[in-house]
Amino acid sequence: MQTLGLSDSTPRTESRLKSLFWPSIQSGADVDYLGAQGYWVCTAVAFLSVIFFLALRQPITGVLILLFYYLGGVGVRERSRFAAVAVFVMYVADALFSPFSIVRILVSALLLSNLRATWIAALWRPESEEAALPPRLSTTWSDKFVDRFPMWLWPRIRIFYYVYAICFFVLVDIGLAATLAHRGRQLR
Repeated sequence: MQTLGLSDSTPRTESRLKSLFWPSIQSGADVDYLGAQGYWVCTAVAFLSVIFFLALRQPITGVLILLFYYLGGVGVRERSRFAAVAVFVMYVADALFSPFSIVRILVSALLLSNLRATWIAALWRPESEEAALPPRLSTTWSDKFVDRFPMWLWPRIRIFYYVYAICFFVLVDIGLAATLAHRGRQLR
């Protein structure tokens, strides 16, 4: 395993919290790890959001949010700066207008670390040693779901996601403006 470079025999010098929320990004393996982490975080947010909105009997809103976060997670997994920024900005905006929650702050921090990794990796020269990514596995269902499926799906839905995310932001802005205008009228 060590000969193939698949196991890390040297202990990490970072604490668990630092490696989770603000890791050092020195190689393609670090970026790949954070991309997988971002994919799982976005997938969890997407499915928890749809469950929440189904409980509120707003299935259309739930599906729209599911598409936004899940496809954004696919983009994060494939190192799309646009997807990383879109997911982070929308989640932080939602956290600002929601009741205080430690979980929201932690998820925001995880999405920020994914945004940072995506941005750093985009600045590397493609032929450089640090930009070399580890091979994507496909032995287990989890490997296929997090490694192979996003690699297959992102090129097919990338343009759709760009348009969808922009439209989603516009709809959220319109909804926020209408809510603020309604509250302003109630205060008079």
